Amino acid sequence: MRILVVGSGGREHALCWTIAASPLCEELYCAPGNAGVAQDAVCVPVGAKDLDGLIALARDKRIDYVVVGPEGPLVAGLVDRLAEAGIKAFGPSAAAAALEGSKGFMKDLCAKHGIPTAGYRRFTEAAAAKAYLREQGVPIVVKADGLAAGKGVTVATTLAEAEAAIEAAMEGDAFGAAGSELVIEEFLEGEEASFFALVDGETALPLATAQDHKRVGDGDTGPNTGGMGAYSPAPVLSEARCQEVMERIILPTVRGMKAEGRPYKGVLYAGLMVAPDGAIRLLEYNVRFGDPECQVLMMRLMSDLLPALIATTDGVLSSFDLRWYDEAALVVVMAAKGYPGAYEKGSAIRGLEDAAQNDDVMVFQAGTKAGPEGEILANGGRVLGVTAIAPDIAEAQARAYQAVDRIDWPEGFCRRDIGWRAVGR
Repeated sequence: MRILVVGSGGREHALCWTIAASPLCEELYCAPGNAGVAQDAVCVPVGAKDLDGLIALARDKRIDYVVVGPEGPLVAGLVDRLAEAGIKAFGPSAAAAALEGSKGFMKDLCAKHGIPTAGYRRFTEAAAAKAYLREQGVPIVVKADGLAAGKGVTVATTLAEAEAAIEAAMEGDAFGAAGSELVIEEFLEGEEASFFALVDGETALPLATAQDHKRVGDGDTGPNTGGMGAYSPAPVLSEARCQEVMERIILPTVRGMKAEGRPYKGVLYAGLMVAPDGAIRLLEYNVRFGDPECQVLMMRLMSDLLPALIATTDGVLSSFDLRWYDEAALVVVMAAKGYPGAYEKGSAIRGLEDAAQNDDVMVFQAGTKAGPEGEILANGGRVLGVTAIAPDIAEAQARAYQAVDRIDWPEGFCRRDIGWRAVGR
């Protein structure tokens, strides 16, 4: 098969690395890709949001199957456009991608179909939102309704902080159209975890669990980011709890989306909160593999991913199964100094081959590009995902940081405590 992967991040590098190993994959393209992806696929300079360009590329290269990595093109309807052009693709339709594209839609679906989640209200006017804040008190969570690149959520511990978040979104245009509507919801105590399942419109096949680290600094301090590291599996999600997630959250969502006339096909990524008393509630849905969670999932996947993706598109997951390595995987994200604020691009990164000299370590590239002499240059905020697999999370953590320390990139930084909850157990 001739495969096209859409996107340019660490997630897409992990997907290309995995798909390239499939016996079904004859030729692999990525649009636009990055310097790391170019080791596994032919990179074509067509942006992930350029739907017309992607359709033209798929036709020109006679692509048999498209795997859409990021949420933006999914919400914009790329899978629908490809279907109209007669090209199969992995990912939900625009109507189904509203699970991530509109937090208000997701919360309303939960309320309608009895899916446990935080209490909430939707607002289109700042004054009404502030009045609700004063009624509820703090801590409280303010979310932009639309896509905001992982930065549209404020966990406010003071009224002033919550009001500032409302003003930034609705009056300051911090997130553009994505912030014209807000969801304000109750603050949930507990431990966050990520649960992934493939869904073919009817059947859901559980994948693996993971835990992300959103805050930029050690000890979960500082502003939220797109993710500074992750590990899999997440010990907080025991086998019994995973069964509960399937029965109370994933399957009711699959049935609910079908009932709404928006059958869901693709990977369903549930962000969960496990309360101190063990109660599990849904924080949010993402309609794609997480980044950096995808990196640890792909390291642990024993089976060929490509047939599973195709089975999802074809609606035949009921007869499918996947096998996973028992080992744990952990990824440390290296970012450009200043991220998630302003940062410089163009600095040289050395030592990547030395870092990944062992089979149990893979350095997935995200914000990189090739320089004029073939050197690797930083070209984004989150730049590398240094990923290791080992018998347990503590050993995976040690191997990942040993690899990090072999990378020569003075302009980069990382958290030094990825996996601290699991290691502490």
